[in-house]
Amino acid sequence: MSTFVLVHGAWHGGWCWDKVVPLLREAGNRVLTVDLPGHGTDTTATSQVTLQDYTDHLCRVLDNESEQVILVGHSMGGLVITQTAEYRPEQIQLLVYLCAFLPENGQTLLQILERDNKESPLPIVKSEDNTYLKLHEPFIKDVFFGECSENDALEAQQKLCLQPPLPFVTPVRVTEDHFGRVPRAYIETLKDKAISPGCQRAMYTRTPCKYMITMDTDHSPFLSQPEVLSSHLKDLAEQMEL
Repeated sequence: MSTFVLVHGAWHGGWCWDKVVPLLREAGNRVLTVDLPGHGTDTTATSQVTLQDYTDHLCRVLDNESEQVILVGHSMGGLVITQTAEYRPEQIQLLVYLCAFLPENGQTLLQILERDNKESPLPIVKSEDNTYLKLHEPFIKDVFFGECSENDALEAQQKLCLQPPLPFVTPVRVTEDHFGRVPRAYIETLKDKAISPGCQRAMYTRTPCKYMITMDTDHSPFLSQPEVLSSHLKDLAEQMEL
């Protein structure tokens, strides 16, 4: 069976995969979740966290694995798995972008975000000293958890953390010889209000993916449709074994 490494997005932690992990393990897969620096149980100060810190952390996770992994990134996690694939292409069987940022070489997350949200910017609030980013509370459920149950949305909202700002403005540096040789899959979400379907389509059009999956849900499929998401991930793993 496969080894999945699940990477959360901005403001989140490894906890966001809690509904998905047991479903993948039931099928005999190994599943690892990470808390990136400054997220979840990691107490690194947000002002100090860089994209390189994220990438170094994920590289260490991969270095501890004896076989290739399926690396899944949600939202901002797409940025992290992209840069990690540049450094560790031989250790990754498949990159899976779950309604995630799929940047081109030299692009920053903020550039993609600003292009996507010209009409209605995301409810992001920057601290006065520029040490963290947070979300404007009244809009969180609609933007991130619109298709989730009230209980799941409330619980997730209570677990959200402050977001380090530096990874948003740091360009990704990738090459065809490294990142470019790792197979990619994209799972687009049609009711997404954080990264619009149009933005997702533009990213996977510019950087084509071998496998394409569509889910009719919001920006948090791991909460709104965990069974469907898990089924798609298991199907991708089976495709890689053919």
